[in-house]
Formats: sequence, C-alpha cells, structure tokens
Amino acid sequence: MTKYSLDRFFELTPDLLCIAGYDGYFKKINPAVSELLGYSNEELYARPINDFIYHGDREITSKHRDSLKNDIPLLNYENRYVKKNGELVWLSWTSMPVEAEQMVYAIAKDITHKKKIEDDRIQLIENLIKINNDQKQLSYITSHDLRSPVNNLLMVFKMLNISKIQDAETLEFIDILKSATESLKDTLNTYVDAFSANDGLTIQTGEIELDKCLTMVLNSLSALIKESKATISVDFEAFNKINFNKAYLESIFLNLITNSIKYAQHGIPPVISIRSARVKGIRQLIITDNGVGFDMNKVKGKLFGFNQRFHDHPDSKGIGLYLVYNHITSLGGHISLKSKPNEGAVFTISFKN
Repeated sequence: MTKYSLDRFFELTPDLLCIAGYDGYFKKINPAVSELLGYSNEELYARPINDFIYHGDREITSKHRDSLKNDIPLLNYENRYVKKNGELVWLSWTSMPVEAEQMVYAIAKDITHKKKIEDDRIQLIENLIKINNDQKQLSYITSHDLRSPVNNLLMVFKMLNISKIQDAETLEFIDILKSATESLKDTLNTYVDAFSANDGLTIQTGEIELDKCLTMVLNSLSALIKESKATISVDFEAFNKINFNKAYLESIFLNLITNSIKYAQHGIPPVISIRSARVKGIRQLIITDNGVGFDMNKVKGKLFGFNQRFHDHPDSKGIGLYLVYNHITSLGGHISLKSKPNEGAVFTISFKN
C-alpha cells in the first residue's frame, strides 16, 4: 500500500485518529478530531490533551494513561470531551502504546448518540420502577384500609337480630349482603397477604380448584346474577385443578362474568358458559356469552389495553380486560377472543403447562 493511500485513509475516515506523546500532547490528528471538537489543529496541538477532557473524567483518564505508559493497551475506554461550544461528547477509545517511540496510537468513535439512548432507557426503567412501586403501595393501602369498613359492616350483620324479621325476601337480601361482604373480606385479605408475601415481582402460585374458586366469585355476585336473570353453566370435566395464583383467577372469573352480564343484549337474559378443555395437550378455560359482542376489526390491537372502552355503559372503566390480560400473561399464559357484534363473545384462556 502506498503512502498516498494511507494518507487518504487517515484524512477521510469519520473516526477520530490520534497520535499522542507520553508527554500528554497530540502529535498528529486527523480532520475528524477538529471537526467534532470544534477546535483548530493549532489549538489542539498547543494545549495538553487533559484540557479537553471533561473535568469529571480527568482523574480516571490519567490513571489509564499511566497504564499506557506501562505498555498496557487501552481497549473500549469511554470518557467525555468538551467541545469548544461547551457541549459534551462521549468517545470510545482504543489506544495502543509504542514504548520505543514514547507514543500512543489511538482511534476513537463518537458514541454520544448511543449514550443518549442508554440514558433514556435507564430513565424509562427508573420511571417504570417508580410507577410500579407507587401502584403496589396504592394497591396495598387500598386493600388494607378497605378491610376496616368491611369489618364494621360484618359487625352490623352480627349485631342484627334477624329473629325479629318475618319477611322472607328481606331475610334473603340480608343473607346475600352478608355473603357478598364476607367474600369481599376474603378477597381483601388475599390481596394483603399476597403483597406481604412477595416483593411485587414474584407472583405466588399453587394448585387451585377451579370449581371452588368460581363458587366463591359466584357467591359474591349472587345479587347481580339474580337481578340480571343470568344463566351460568359450568363444566370442569376436562380438568378442575390448575397451578395458578388464586387472587388472579378470582379476578379473571369476576371480570369476565360481570362483563358478560354488563354487556348483555337488551331484553335478552345473559347466558354464560364456563368450561375447561384440553387442546393439543394445552389446558384451556373457555368462557362464552350471548352478549353484544365486539367488532374485532375495531378493537384489534386495543382489546386488552389500559382504559380502553368499547361499549357505551355508565359503569365501564376500561380496566377489567386489561387486568385479565395481565393476570394471564404474567404467568406465561395466553388469552384470545372470538366475537361478532350481537353474537356474543368466546374468551379462550390457555394456561402455561
């Protein structure tokens, strides 16, 4: 290779090429150095290299420079330089010392953009951690503090002398209220225990019986089911036990059943089917209703999103399906939906085996 071609390579490469003396001064630099830092060649040659390094990085850079003087190469070292306009630029250096010449041959790449992306990613992670911790704390406080009024309500039922009540319908309503309140207390206790047992990142699982879990939810919804004249059929013949989180499964049943009732077709009582199935060795929970259904073209990509509402209902908050999706996917499962407007919906939950 001719001297001319080497010079062309030195002049045209976008990377920073430098030859520095052991005395701490540049001896030769390519145009990319002055173009990036904004100094003229004369300014860069006249001052010690240390003058151009960001003050916070000077001490550690000096230690690495001493290693170079001891004939130890420096690979992928990152530090910050200060441009003439005051801006900081991140450089990644590979430096090779030549003891006989008392020189260091170095090449640097501008990684400022990469560092900006890393900083943004770190900031995003920190924000997500904070949001997660805040939500965890809020959930814990809510679950914990709600137990007091629930306990007070249970105390009222305990103090209530139902022997003086003769009306059968009133007694039935009292029984329903008491059952729903006891179910709410159990749910709150489950949430508090779950938060206390782990750090919010590890989800506790165990073997759960589907029928018992569903019965607890149906008891808490007995008044709603009765008022809506809903019919619910259950078939867990394919399997009745699953390794899952109890609170999550109760929440899944609760949200999907209440949605089926809430979004029933006008004038048509809800008909809900809940069954287990095994498909190609995968255990599935299939929940079907005859409600208003979904236009899949409109809800595609948004169905399980946070605060997404697809029907005009005063009690719609856009959170139920979001919770269901996250409960399932956080434990390695999958949920899908088949539906058409006014033809009901079929939710299929596939569990991780």
